[in-house]
Amino acid sequence: MTQESVTFWRDSTLADMEVLKATYVTHSFSRHSHEGYAIGIIESGVEAFAYRGSTYRASPGTLVVIHPGEVHTGYAGREGGWQYRMIYPSVPLIQRAVAELGLPTWQVPFFPEAVIRDRGLAQQFLAFHQALEQVALPLERESRLLWLAATLIHQHGEMRSPLPQISRDRTIAQQVQAYLQEHYSETITLNHLAQTVNVPPLKLLRLCRREWGLPPHRYLIQVRVQQAKQRIAARAPLAVVAAETGFADQSHLTRHFKRLVGVTPGQYRAGC
Repeated sequence: MTQESVTFWRDSTLADMEVLKATYVTHSFSRHSHEGYAIGIIESGVEAFAYRGSTYRASPGTLVVIHPGEVHTGYAGREGGWQYRMIYPSVPLIQRAVAELGLPTWQVPFFPEAVIRDRGLAQQFLAFHQALEQVALPLERESRLLWLAATLIHQHGEMRSPLPQISRDRTIAQQVQAYLQEHYSETITLNHLAQTVNVPPLKLLRLCRREWGLPPHRYLIQVRVQQAKQRIAARAPLAVVAAETGFADQSHLTRHFKRLVGVTPGQYRAGC
């Protein structure tokens, strides 16, 4: 592999689930998280990524599963990069399989293994992704996703409560998140952010890193990119998107968008 290539689209049949097929050589994903699950298969090369305090290396034929809200990276694990196929299903999509399996729907699936070695499941995922790529009948796409999710949960998952014990630090972190999500387009200083939750700036930095795995400015960029995705999907001009979401200009938007999403704003628009 010597040349990078990216194909991105959203599947309207599956609640606008984002789908990615890519070859990356020098591209490196910044620390980020997703609102839903990130599930993929490595077709060739090796992807390395930091996740849950460890560094993983995913080789050809292995599946990668990242949980919603979990911070991770992504980069070439060896010279030549890696080629993979990804899907980003929302939690409600995965919960459909939970209900079908007769499992408690107030819990969510947790997958202890970030890198899964399961030849049968890998073949099932590849067949599903190829069906998406070939725009198979909606019935087939829905059926394959439900079957894939059910198999993944049954063979490699466990059910956990989505409501961890709430500490004072977590409450403060949630207040900061809410503030950044509401004021993402504004210029926000660390001192001002600390004042909104009545916490000293240094303590706030440590608290956010511990609770999110990200400092506040990186979380803010992630929120801005998420907002930009919604506007891009609605066909807003990119310069307007950049201005409305707090980026200095279109090039600033493009740089951060590519580092987090893996595609440029233009490529993302083309797939919507």
